Amino acid sequence: MSEKSAEIPTSGEAAEGYVDIEYVVEPNYAGWRLDRYLNEKIRRLSLARIRGIIQRGLICEHRLTPSTLVYPGLIFSIRRRASDEPDTPTELPIAFQDDWLLVLDKPAGLPIHPSARYQTGTLTTLLRERFGEHFAEPAHRLDRETSGLVVCGRTTESCRVLGRLFVSRDVHKEYLAICEGHPPEDTFFVDAPIAEGTALIRIAVRIDAVQGKESRTRFQVLQRFTRDGEPFALLRCYPETGRQHQIRIHLHAAGFPLVGDKMYGPDPGYFDRFSKHCLEPEAWVRLRLPRHALHAAHLSFPHPGTGERVTFDSPLPGDLVDFMEGRNGEKTQG
Repeated sequence: MSEKSAEIPTSGEAAEGYVDIEYVVEPNYAGWRLDRYLNEKIRRLSLARIRGIIQRGLICEHRLTPSTLVYPGLIFSIRRRASDEPDTPTELPIAFQDDWLLVLDKPAGLPIHPSARYQTGTLTTLLRERFGEHFAEPAHRLDRETSGLVVCGRTTESCRVLGRLFVSRDVHKEYLAICEGHPPEDTFFVDAPIAEGTALIRIAVRIDAVQGKESRTRFQVLQRFTRDGEPFALLRCYPETGRQHQIRIHLHAAGFPLVGDKMYGPDPGYFDRFSKHCLEPEAWVRLRLPRHALHAAHLSFPHPGTGERVTFDSPLPGDLVDFMEGRNGEKTQG
């Protein structure tokens, strides 16, 4: 972190040119160290960077250190220089709601939590603006470009139970994906250990037989089709483990990369070349879509209140249907 960054004011009213990013600790993170909690929320930063931010001072009623154990409802803010924030979707379709759960059908392009680039245009911000401070908290995460089902807990107990369910793999998840190429078999399986981070890009993952954690995904071909003379396939994906970017890196490893994936797409150099700013024109020809073609289509788990299994489904969104049918969607920054 530069000296300029260290001069950012950390108390009082936010100065002109600065913005305060607020965090409210969710019940399923109770007992985590503060540095681990923030590292989970801001994955692009190293643990050392996170600890430096904490040590320079967060905005909070209490003194916080990297080893502080967080508790549900703890509120603190990080002050950073304001920047022009990209537009994000503002719709928040509700798939299901009761006293325990809120299930949302997240649009592509909407991040779940605040980050360095997105402070206000996030799912958690929209939740608080629409329903109030403690209406519901996301129990898991989806990548910003991934569309589909997000489960939120509406009570402290619900958040705790949902957190345990996702960690223990008691949640059955299925995704729809559009990949490059025609897989020769109607079903295929990828068993490849995943390690987090690379030397250059911390938020990327890699296949690593030595340092990686067990990671398995089963794929089923639903439809093979051709667009502009090139082969593609619609897949249903069954992740048996829950690693970051698992489906995306496993499809890359299988030789059928996800359409629109800037990080694990057909050209491994695309993330470095095109992610820092607007995509250059030639990138669109190769990427096909302004976002990666992955959709969280199905969730099934024991209801945190009744214990009975509940199931939720979300159809393939319009932009991916348009791609399959040969219609061109608007090209916006991914």
